[in-house]
Amino acid sequence: MIRYNKINNLFGWLCLVIAFATYVLTLEPSVSFWDCGEFIACAYRLQVSHQPGYPMFAMLGKLFSLLSFGDNTKVPYFTNLGSALASGATIMFLFWTITALAKKLLIAKNEEITTSQMITIMGAGLVGALAFTYTDTFWFSAVETIVFALSSLCTAVVFWAILKWEAHADEPGADKWIVMIAYIMGLSIGIHLLNLLTIPAITMVYYFRRHKNPTIKSSIVVFLISIVILGLVQYGIREYTIKIAAYSDLFFVNTLGLGFGSGAAFVFVTIVALLIMAIRYSIRHKKPALNLALVCVVFIYFGYGSFIYIPIRATANTNLNNTHPDNAFTLNSYLNRTQYGDNPLLYGPQFDAKVIDQSEGSAMYRKGRNRYEVSGKKQNYVFDHNTIMPRMHSTEGDQDFAQNVQFYKQWLNLPDGQSPTFADNMRWMLSWQMYQMYWRYFLWNFVGRYNDLDGQTSTASTDGNWTSGLFDGARHLPKSITTSNTYTPLYALPLIIGILGMVYHFKRRRGDATIIGLLWFFTGLAIVLYVNQVNLQPRERDYSYVGSFYAFAIWVGLGVLAINDLIRRRVNAHGAALASVATCLLVAPILLARQEWRAHDRSTKMIPHDMAYNFLISCPKNAILFTYGDNDTYSLWYDQEVEGIRPDVRIVCNSLLGMDWYIHQMDKPMNQSAPLPLTMPFEKYRLGTRDVIAYNDAKITGSVDVKDVFDFITSDDNRTKVQYQNGETMNYLPTKNFKLSINPDEVLKNGVITAQQKDKLTTEMEWKYPANYIFKDNLALIDIVAHNNWRRPICFSLGFGPESMGGLHPYAYKEGFVYHLIPFKADTSIQNQLSKVNSQVMYSNVMTKFKFGNFKHAKYLDPVAKTEFYPFMETTFHDLAQGLIKDGRNDLALNVLHKFDQEMPDINPNIDSAHRKLMLAQVAYKLNDKELANRYVKGIDSYLTDQLAYNYTLLQNKPEALNANEVQFQLYVLNGLADTTKNYKETALHQQYQAQLDDYGNKFAALLNRQE
Repeated sequence: MIRYNKINNLFGWLCLVIAFATYVLTLEPSVSFWDCGEFIACAYRLQVSHQPGYPMFAMLGKLFSLLSFGDNTKVPYFTNLGSALASGATIMFLFWTITALAKKLLIAKNEEITTSQMITIMGAGLVGALAFTYTDTFWFSAVETIVFALSSLCTAVVFWAILKWEAHADEPGADKWIVMIAYIMGLSIGIHLLNLLTIPAITMVYYFRRHKNPTIKSSIVVFLISIVILGLVQYGIREYTIKIAAYSDLFFVNTLGLGFGSGAAFVFVTIVALLIMAIRYSIRHKKPALNLALVCVVFIYFGYGSFIYIPIRATANTNLNNTHPDNAFTLNSYLNRTQYGDNPLLYGPQFDAKVIDQSEGSAMYRKGRNRYEVSGKKQNYVFDHNTIMPRMHSTEGDQDFAQNVQFYKQWLNLPDGQSPTFADNMRWMLSWQMYQMYWRYFLWNFVGRYNDLDGQTSTASTDGNWTSGLFDGARHLPKSITTSNTYTPLYALPLIIGILGMVYHFKRRRGDATIIGLLWFFTGLAIVLYVNQVNLQPRERDYSYVGSFYAFAIWVGLGVLAINDLIRRRVNAHGAALASVATCLLVAPILLARQEWRAHDRSTKMIPHDMAYNFLISCPKNAILFTYGDNDTYSLWYDQEVEGIRPDVRIVCNSLLGMDWYIHQMDKPMNQSAPLPLTMPFEKYRLGTRDVIAYNDAKITGSVDVKDVFDFITSDDNRTKVQYQNGETMNYLPTKNFKLSINPDEVLKNGVITAQQKDKLTTEMEWKYPANYIFKDNLALIDIVAHNNWRRPICFSLGFGPESMGGLHPYAYKEGFVYHLIPFKADTSIQNQLSKVNSQVMYSNVMTKFKFGNFKHAKYLDPVAKTEFYPFMETTFHDLAQGLIKDGRNDLALNVLHKFDQEMPDINPNIDSAHRKLMLAQVAYKLNDKELANRYVKGIDSYLTDQLAYNYTLLQNKPEALNANEVQFQLYVLNGLADTTKNYKETALHQQYQAQLDDYGNKFAALLNRQE
């Protein structure tokens, strides 16, 4: 046994080394897209990230950031390294978990282990652990600063620990493993809640070990008890501890007149005292089960105690301070993600339900100057019809209601006016929530994948879909798929091995297999049922289910035992062991590593960092920069908060600007930027006050000065309000036609324009507010525009559309990756108002200041780089070149095209990108650079004909998978190639493209006629 333990430990550490080395070699060297920028910034400066908070993750991230030894540009590398190390450790514990289960399958208690059994057990551990090492979802999180790497480690540790307890359960002190599990679970709450979903599986291990003859009936009862335990930890400890503290604080502050936090402190002291007394009681009266339960509660609280970080750092007023949770009420809302709303689970309205009545619910409180104040009351709505298990549950108050309803109807082919049935809800749940948003992810990891593009909207499209690769040869797939480094067919071999392992496990040890099945279910499909996702998500959500992929990897490892059992019938035990291990290593981890490596090697790209840099560097000095969302905000936070890039720019995240706490933060200095020029006092925009201002046409002729409009809609005078049927009076918007008088000397003095541009200025900006409601973010923007007086530049990031700018787009001019608000005379002849450029400033920014993230030579480009920032680059360079041509600077315009060609790869990620590339080629022709233009049009043509040939195959064999609109657009771009080459006398190319257009026009004629 000593020999077994040494070998087991050695191979476990070997797995860690292999996995860690893999992740270090493929590690992203700087910040990544999505939440990573926020997490790094919050870890480095110990700030407060978005709900529900990740304090333990932040503190551990801070620890790894110190390895940069003052070189702030290296901070993300070392925080990413923390994820790599945690992921490597996860693989090590997975190895030990698999070997523990395999040993139970092969070795009877106190039986000596033979060499062949040792090979089989260690081989099972290696196959399962290393296979999981190279799975798509786990690898993605292992090389960036994200919570799922550490969360996976917590899952791995607690499941390994319960198996250690099981092996030593009859020995004195064995319950220390249970206590350790409780502590890790408490800590994991400060990382991510996914680890709590292991509780049912852990409870069943405990039950099966303590009861020698379990029955089905008793197993069901224990399973239900495990759900209760999960609920007690999730809601009783995590949620209601803070909720009780909040209402206790309300009593102590508002009734007893004590200070903020006194009631919360009383509750925590009371909990400590009660637990101490209860533990003493369990010891005195010799109740070991009660004692163990109480000690576990104590250690969960110890781990959960990391959340004291949140109010401490919130009180410190850090730059990033999401929801400012400095008191028990705000902390309770923060932990429960109140900002994101609730999804109905067992009973609720369907998407076509109408509100027929409403009533006021419980009061909501906010922290006032010396006491808690009522900020409003929850609204309880009564709908005209409800259903059990409402899966399609969007209602008219939801921000994305129209988009949600359209997608529901499209997905299920529901005709307009038809109310969804219970059966429709079940079809939606099975086909989209479960298949599209879980099983598709599962198959990515163990069967294979066409590419890494978003594939939420279609089960038939290749984008984001799974493939084994076994039948792809007959599908005539386009080269854009087959030559891509994200085409990763796995021939379903890891899946087959896993299924063999699962079947073998259920046959030999049904109890243990059931436990793994529970782990798989609760970390997979149970999340789907609980979260009840409304339709399209901002990104693919596979990372949420990594725990279930971990569970299946255990069965992949146990597949070695199943194959060994089959082979042993024909050869001796030693040969069977070697053959089964070698075969499974080849068709699982080695195959996965070979196929997935190119799709996960981020070691050569700096795109998220440099694109964020480009946003910031495009801003004039002391600018106010409105950003739109995740990928044009989080990376900017990192660049500014960690590396100190452009600390004079005030970043304003528009999606947060509707929150009173965020507006309040913007009203304070940050880094080297002054507060926003807001004139409205906090009392006028705090929660419950002017949350929404509706448009009520007062029939005012002409435009009204925006300052007068602002004063009217923020006035407390009853004459500026309208009374609604329920008796409530509220401010209203009397007109949508705004104006702002311009003092040219003031604009010039503040450096908004150059002296040569003064004659372009208008004397009065006029614009129309585009919406029927003013929310707090719009109100803050109107305040800034009305009262800034051009003292600070106002900029919008490139992701903004006209509606999000509040109608100001006629005065928005590109100066790089931002639109700068400039009061030039509006040019209504320009169809795309957002294509206008301030050419000389933009030329300087793009040509001398921009960075390009190694875009051209990176081994791997992620989907955000290809489908969001590559198009940004295409549009930026095209609009700049066109603007320079309009200004008579053809020489500089040609420099711009050559710069794009020098720095950016000639790729066509999709048809929209190909169309933009055609526009660049047209500019090149216009500037007489036919070599560059011809190279681009040839690349576009190769892409188009490849796509059209594939689509023609679909038309013949699988027409339901064909996107007719996409085909139409492809032919439109091909027609553009033919016309462009004709116009610029490229006869041979024109003839080639015209022939292709005629050919494919005929092939798709019937389809196009149907479209018309």
